[in-house]
Amino acid sequence: MSNQQSLYILWTNADLLTAKHMVMMYATNARMRGWWEEVTVIIWGAAAKLVAEDEDIQSYIERAQSAGVQFSACIACARNLGVVEELTALNIEVKAWGEPLTELLKKDAKLLTV
Repeated sequence: MSNQQSLYILWTNADLLTAKHMVMMYATNARMRGWWEEVTVIIWGAAAKLVAEDEDIQSYIERAQSAGVQFSACIACARNLGVVEELTALNIEVKAWGEPLTELLKKDAKLLTV
């Protein structure tokens, strides 16, 4: 996929309003309305704990996944927060993100940080 048609959203905070009214709203609409061919939400840090514990956010993620949004989480964060199993159960990829994120930045990929 061309970087020009791929958007990555680096989601790092656990603010519930930001999660619902920015991350989930934009990611879902971006796919449903064809603004981006590919949208990937990278869950990092405190966001991993929010996703693992909040059923409302989990339902937002399910709707976004149905719209074609991809979700992937930082394995180090998930391990440190004890939420690997919870994220995996939500069909969220869990992997090492340090090097891939660095490559995205070096390639000037479209990256939105929240």
